[in-house]
Amino acid sequence: MKELIYHPLFILLLILLSFMLLICLIRAVKGPRVADRLMAVNMMGTMVMVMISVLALLLQEGYLVDICLIYAMISFLSVVVISKVYIGIYEEQHHNQEAAEGGNADEHV
Repeated sequence: MKELIYHPLFILLLILLSFMLLICLIRAVKGPRVADRLMAVNMMGTMVMVMISVLALLLQEGYLVDICLIYAMISFLSVVVISKVYIGIYEEQHHNQEAAEGGNADEHV
């Protein structure tokens, strides 16, 4: 009896999450800032984990929860790596900008 009630609810939830995932994908591509893209990628990872969990309940398969946990670790590491790369690029640009300003100040004196 419960399966008849929850089955359409799970399907509706998966469709809603798919739509939200598409919106986050658009935000990740469109930007405009790197922080927006990073947040969208992080949200996409979280929504995929929720989708896998709902699918595990829908199909009554326990191994999908293990896959969800593995995906959570990979998603966390990807956000950390992307953040580290962005910080490195930002610091390099900031250093180059300071060097260019310092070099121009010496030439004008």
